[in-house]
Amino acid sequence: MDTRDAYNHWAGQYDTNKNRTRDLEALALRRKLAALSFSNCLEIGCGTGKNTVWLAERAQRVTAVDLSEEMLEKARRKVTAPHVQFKQADITQAWDFAEAGYDLVSFSLVLEHISNLRGIFSKIAGVLQPGGHVYIGELHPFKQYTGTKARFDTGEGRQVLECFNHHVSDFTQLPLQYGLVVKDVDEFFDEENRDEIPRILSVVLQKQS
Repeated sequence: MDTRDAYNHWAGQYDTNKNRTRDLEALALRRKLAALSFSNCLEIGCGTGKNTVWLAERAQRVTAVDLSEEMLEKARRKVTAPHVQFKQADITQAWDFAEAGYDLVSFSLVLEHISNLRGIFSKIAGVLQPGGHVYIGELHPFKQYTGTKARFDTGEGRQVLECFNHHVSDFTQLPLQYGLVVKDVDEFFDEENRDEIPRILSVVLQKQS
């Protein structure tokens, strides 16, 4: 099952199933962006709108993008604010959904499904204004190394999504080639137990002026 079909199937239960990765990433985004000021946000991987709700309270304009039509339908029901626009798109293709001038581009549990991060960072640099920020919240590479992948259960059995292993350096060194410097790197743990493998890696980048 490809990524789009998988998330279309997952949409009906995504908000109600126990999902520690979903919940901890939502916490990470709120903590990492709370101190930042932004008004024009491009949210990549909005899903059912778990983070869109919060972003819409802080930004004057939010463009929320997802690959899955069914996820977007859930998000549209959840967030009806007129300054939020939802768009269905494949971010590995041309970013026809985006305009230049965003001061925040956020990614939530998206990049594990993308094999070529270079293309993504190049596109970010093209739409982010100088001084603007990028937030990345991903399943921690250490979790990936143990074989953990996005997955959900259906009546036909467990569905495991296609994922690609990325490393911490992919999120911190590769962006430098596109004028995106690292402002913050953090890790989030289940129940804040730092004796266990961290679940979420968060990275905040900033475009050089």
